[in-house]
Amino acid sequence: MNSTELEGKWNQIKGDFKQKYGKVTDDDTKFADGKFDEMLGRLQEKTGKAKEDLKNEIEKW
Repeated sequence: MNSTELEGKWNQIKGDFKQKYGKVTDDDTKFADGKFDEMLGRLQEKTGKAKEDLKNEIEKW
């Protein structure tokens, strides 16, 4: 899945992701165009998961 597809999927599932990981806030799930990796870094800090693991989880959702 390319980055654009991953970003689109993220927009569909971010609410579920916030419920699954209680420390994740609305601000953590927002990203500006071209800043998806930066958002993944914030999620990595909050969840303790590697960026690749987060990408895989988003792809599987």
